[in-house]
Amino acid sequence: MLVHHIGGRPYKGGSSFSGAAGPFFFVPTLEHMHDDLPPDLPRLEAIETYLALTLARVREKKADLQRREQERQRGAEARPPVPDWLIEQALGRDTPPVYVHVGGCHMAGKRSKGVPREVALRALVDGVPACTHCRPDTELGILE
Repeated sequence: MLVHHIGGRPYKGGSSFSGAAGPFFFVPTLEHMHDDLPPDLPRLEAIETYLALTLARVREKKADLQRREQERQRGAEARPPVPDWLIEQALGRDTPPVYVHVGGCHMAGKRSKGVPREVALRALVDGVPACTHCRPDTELGILE
């Protein structure tokens, strides 16, 4: 058994292992100061098994994250561009439009659809209100 003397008394600190032969205290000596692994085969095998299982989990997680990132990139590439102009429709099928928006306006509702510049201009001229947040009338050069 390795025993260090600290302050005149024997010191048996460090990790311990109880086996058939009784407790065993591992105290690193100077030549093993940077060796933080246990000196016996059963514990080394247990650590090896744990590390192999952990490495497999890390590789699975890494592959999953790489797949997600690829899917996100494919989705971003496949997404259609934001339209330049939106017209927001009311709830009813035959009701007039509610607002004209600049494409990407945060106030545009779910019933908005992309339209060409000419359609947005015609809607504003015909009296469809301009969104007060994105001001498509200013963007289109219509002054009141």
